[in-house]
Formats: sequence, structure tokens, C-alpha cells
Amino acid sequence: MRGIKGNDMDKGVWTEAMRDRARLVRLVALDVDGVLTDGGIVLDDAGREIKRFCVRDGLGVRMLLDLGFAVGVISARKSAATEARGRELGLSFVRQGVQDKWGALREELSRRRLDPTQCAFMGDDLLDLPLMSRVGFSAAPADGDPEVLRRAHWIASRNGGHGAVRELAEGFLKAQGQWEDVVTALINPVPLK
Repeated sequence: MRGIKGNDMDKGVWTEAMRDRARLVRLVALDVDGVLTDGGIVLDDAGREIKRFCVRDGLGVRMLLDLGFAVGVISARKSAATEARGRELGLSFVRQGVQDKWGALREELSRRRLDPTQCAFMGDDLLDLPLMSRVGFSAAPADGDPEVLRRAHWIASRNGGHGAVRELAEGFLKAQGQWEDVVTALINPVPLK
């Protein structure tokens, strides 16, 4: 892959090359465990899975959705908590129990008549490398696997489940010239374009 980054000192920094790639993005796909969550899995006494999602990430996702981006998740694991969070946020797609993540993403791109250069994917572990190597913009949380960090176009300064997705969303909105409109709309509530 063509990592633009390469060391921890660059985490969270956006170069002009990264902004150029970000300007093309229309679809943002996210892994769940380790990206939208901290990667931990909690089971209650009945064996039900509990996940902790970051509210700031949720606002970042909503901002992207409100401005016309398709945003969804692709996960190898199945979880009722992920399904519920997807409904709550109004995600464009929730694909769980997926062994061929690239195939699932290809279907979502085809459905929207987009090509991979118009897609971003944020992943944190080795199973995410096939997607990261094929999209126009690949991202990782700060605590991603070293191989993932080495290959990502951009690395967040925040860890998975602790604002990395929000940081990514803000970067896209700034690169595409929509950030000031979002902030203005939050200060003076009117429908976003």
C-alpha cells in the first residue's frame, strides 16, 4: 500500500496529499471493534455482548450523513449492539458477520455507482488490510496494529473508540470546505445542505 504517513509524530496531521484524496470521498466505511469501540468485548452474566461507543464519534458520523456522505460499518463479527448503534445513527449500511470485507464494500460502492477512489475506510487490524489497500483513502486509529499504521494514508491522533472517527470526519469536512458550514449550523440551528 502507499502509506503517506510513517511515524507517530505525524498522527492527526493532514498533508495536502491527504486532503486531495479526502476531497474525492463520498462513502466512508468503518470497522467496528477497535475503530468505533476500543476493541474490548464485555459479556454480561447472561453472555450478552456489551459495547462502548464514543458519543463524539457518533456526532462525527451524523455530520457526514447530514452532508450527504454514505457512512456504514463492515465487521467480521456480529453484534446486536452494533446493529442498534447503526439504527440509532441512521447509518447507510450495516454489514456484519462478513468474511470478505472487500466484497461487501464493493457491493456498497456498486449500489451507489462509486469507484474505490471515492471511498474511505478506517480499520485497525490485519483483517482490514484488503480494504485499506483498495480504497482511495485509508485511515487508522492511533492504536491500530503496526502493519495497519504503516499502510494507512492517515492516522488519527486518538485511539479507537475514543474519538478517532470524529477526527476523521472533521478532516473530511475541512478538506471538502464544509466545516465552517457545519459549525455555523450548530451555532445557528438551520438544516444542513
